[in-house]
Parts: sequence; structure tokens; C-alpha cells
Amino acid sequence: QVQLVESGGGLVQAGGSLRLSCASSLHTFSDVAKGWFRQAPGKEREFVAAINWIGTSTDYSASVKGRFTISRDNAKKTLYLQMNSLKPEDTAVYYCAVRTRIKISNLANEYEYWGQGTQVTVTS
Repeated sequence: QVQLVESGGGLVQAGGSLRLSCASSLHTFSDVAKGWFRQAPGKEREFVAAINWIGTSTDYSASVKGRFTISRDNAKKTLYLQMNSLKPEDTAVYYCAVRTRIKISNLANEYEYWGQGTQVTVTS
């Protein structure tokens, strides 16, 4: 069974930064696309960022583009999300996800495996 474990969430003031990590037990980590999604209270889960299997292609939601950076270290089987210039509206539970395809997607239903989530709270 694939395990994805997020870490790095926390409480930060607006304008601050956080770096999320997602460690994977997936044997073929280097062969799959990965993504970050988030869900705020009372809202649907939304796409944040995605990266292809080798890290040469990325995609971001309009709300985070230019502020967040997704990256991966296949040797460490770890996915990252560097979040800068955080805003109160970025407050949510952040989830990493694995799509067993090499191409990226911004659709949650195309990801097969999910982590348990890590809380990010941005205060004004």
C-alpha cells in the first residue's frame, strides 16, 4: 500500500513562507506525476500545483502562480511545495497526491493516492 506523509504545515503570518514536504513509499516514485491540492473549511478540494515524473513540466493554479513552487527529489522520494508571500486565503489543509501516469493533471479525480493532509494557517 502506498503511503504519502505530508509535513511542514503550521501557523504563519501573512507575507511569510512555509515549505511542505511529502514523503512517499511508492516503489516507482520516479515514474509518476504528483500534485498538491488544498481544502479550506466549507470549500471543495482545489488544485494547487502539479509536476510531471521527471520535473520538467509543472502547472499551478492562478491563485498561487508566482508565489508557490513545486519540486521533487526522486532520490529521496519526496515532493515539496515552497510557499512564499502567503495570504490568509491560503489557509487550508494541504494534501499531496500521486497520479500513476507520467503526465500532470489538475483534476483531483485523476490522482489515485493521497496523503492525510497538513494544516496551513495564515494570519493577517
